Order: sequence, then C-alpha cells, then structure tokens
Amino acid sequence: MTSRAESAAATRRALLAAAAALLDSGGLDAVTLRAVGARAGVTRGAPYRHFPDKESLLIAVGTQAWDTLGDRMQALRADPSLSPAEKVRGGLITLIDIGRFRPHLYKLMFSNPTGDPAALAGAAQRSQIEFLAAVADLVGEQDARQFAALLISSASGIAGLEASGQLADPKWGGVTAEDLTDTLVDMIAGQRRHA
Repeated sequence: MTSRAESAAATRRALLAAAAALLDSGGLDAVTLRAVGARAGVTRGAPYRHFPDKESLLIAVGTQAWDTLGDRMQALRADPSLSPAEKVRGGLITLIDIGRFRPHLYKLMFSNPTGDPAALAGAAQRSQIEFLAAVADLVGEQDARQFAALLISSASGIAGLEASGQLADPKWGGVTAEDLTDTLVDMIAGQRRHA
C-alpha cells in the first residue's frame, strides 16, 4: 500500500514531468497549472497543492534541470577513463545539448524569476562547482575561474547560434557545436601548456 507521502511525491514528479513536456512543446505560455494537471492526469486541485503558482512550478522545473546537469557533471568528473579535457568537453556539450534539444528549458534555466530572482542561480551552484573543478583539473586552480567563465559563456553563445539556426549558415563553413567546443577546450588546454 502506498503511503500518503509516497503518493504526494509521485504526484509532484508527475506534475514536474508534465510541466517539462508542456514547456518543451510550447514554451512558457503552454505551462499553466490547469494544463499541467490535465496532462499529469491528476485532479484539478492537485497542482495547486504542490505549487502555489506557475512561477513556483517553473522554478521547480528549472531546479530539476540544474540538478540533472549537476549529476551529469559529477558523473563526468568521476569517470577515470576520461581526460580532464574530455570531462570539460562533456560538460559543455551536455549544456549545449539542453539548448539544442530543449531550448525553452535552457532559457528557463538561465532566467531570474520575478518572485525569487536568485532561485535558479542558486539551483545552478552545484553544476557550476562541478564544472569549475573539472576546469581546475585541466588548467589549475589559479586560472580555473576565468577559463570556466569563458567556456560557459562561449557554450551559451554556441547554443544560441545553433538554436537560432545561424550556426548552420554556410558562411561558417559547416562548423558544428562540437567543432567549436573542441577548439575552445584545445585552446584552453594549450594555453595552460604554454604558461
């Protein structure tokens, strides 16, 4: 028999999954508490018992995405078969893939909700700490912050160019997000070797 707490947790997971699916298919406007409840197959009042408003629901979706990214980054760092450069590249490609395949979620993750502007920045901390540690393994502690910021901002630009279709423009000669990521990581690793 399922306990009340287990049932509530299952309902919350279903609501978050439904909200994420609606976000992916239609953007922020598609996510309403009513639509989320209908998609999750719960009673009309269930979403309101878990989330007081749409913004709270979206913060929870964004937080879950940051947690997933943090888990991925932690797994990359723990993988002994990968070089430091491969770990950094893997983290960047994981981030770019969110922008590539889930652009609405990507935009949400980097937003500052009006009711709690620091919520998603706080949720991003673990993944950023994991990424920063991976970069430190590549370039050393002294240069890690600067290079990590450069890599993350570059990945964001790459994701934006790809999401808008501009990266596919022939003027760039068929370069891919992976090509650009490899170039960035190689440049930074090379910079460290020459220092």
